Amino acid sequence: MSEQNANLAALAEAGVSVWLDDLSRTRIESGNLAEVIATKSVVGVTTNPSIFQAALSKGNAYDAQVNELAARGADVDATIRTVTTDDVRNACDVLAPQYEASKGVDGRVSIEVDPRLANDTEQTIAQAVELWKIVDRPNLLIKIPATLAGLPAITKVIAEGISVNVTLIFSVERYEGVMAAYIDGLKQASTAGHDLSKIHSVASFFVSRVDTEIDKRLDAIGTDEAKALKGKAALANARLAYAAYQDVFDGDGFAALAAAGANPQRPLWASTGVKDPAYPDTLYVGELVAPNTVNTMPEKTMDAFADHGVVNTESIIGQGPASQQVFDAVAAAGVDLADVFAVLESEGVEKFEASWKELLDATAEQLAAGSKG
Repeated sequence: MSEQNANLAALAEAGVSVWLDDLSRTRIESGNLAEVIATKSVVGVTTNPSIFQAALSKGNAYDAQVNELAARGADVDATIRTVTTDDVRNACDVLAPQYEASKGVDGRVSIEVDPRLANDTEQTIAQAVELWKIVDRPNLLIKIPATLAGLPAITKVIAEGISVNVTLIFSVERYEGVMAAYIDGLKQASTAGHDLSKIHSVASFFVSRVDTEIDKRLDAIGTDEAKALKGKAALANARLAYAAYQDVFDGDGFAALAAAGANPQRPLWASTGVKDPAYPDTLYVGELVAPNTVNTMPEKTMDAFADHGVVNTESIIGQGPASQQVFDAVAAAGVDLADVFAVLESEGVEKFEASWKELLDATAEQLAAGSKG
């Protein structure tokens, strides 16, 4: 019988759901996914276009299926949809016991709508519904970006009774819009007769990229005061997000929905791999610990925390005022925070679009080779 790693078990015990930010067919078929569930407290998986691009470009786990699809005359989009939804469905099945044990809170696998639709509300809604039907598993989460076009899509998809992982959230202000979109969706779902207890959502707040962008600007300002603030903004931002979560979901405004069975939309810490080697490699895990949160980690970060991570249970609760002081100081130093968040959102969409294009190009080549074979 495998034992859970003590550090990751302590993180889970403190209220943080440990999710793996990676998926591949090899990971599923080799038994590795089952192994990290058994030994690293993993109770969920997230994917994104970059992860699928990496999975399909390595090794030959997908060759047979792509060649078969080529023989049937499938186009590139249909091929990618089939391959990725097959992986996600199989991962959902592996995580079904965690889904059952947590009454639907965990055991979740996320799949993202085509990032090229990030600014198209109607197309995002249509593809979210399509992916939900294709995967056909209750423990799926559909990832929708928190762009301005994404917000009404979130409401509509939740209203359909579909569980959603809202991605690419950088600012507390946008997060407040995301929570409002979720609540509007729940109200519409209730009116339509959906069982609210079956609808779940997480709000993926990106962490490390905030430090990367703000640190760069603090360095450019160059004063001692500015440099002293490096590495502090991302954690402060996430802590302010958690305070906003508590204000909404612990408040009177959510009470009626909660009484009707609705679930709060949990904050999920994403982009938790440290980008700056000057910072501890477990910084965005051990310092973001609070009940009803999720931390989705690249395997490298998860292994680092398993090896030497320390759970700081006082890292979020009650840190709102101090975190606001950090943000006020960053702004006072001359950093335009509104511009930071606008840049991060547009870059986030662009990065996923670029990965998707690489995936399309590589798959097109493989289909061409398969059709000749």
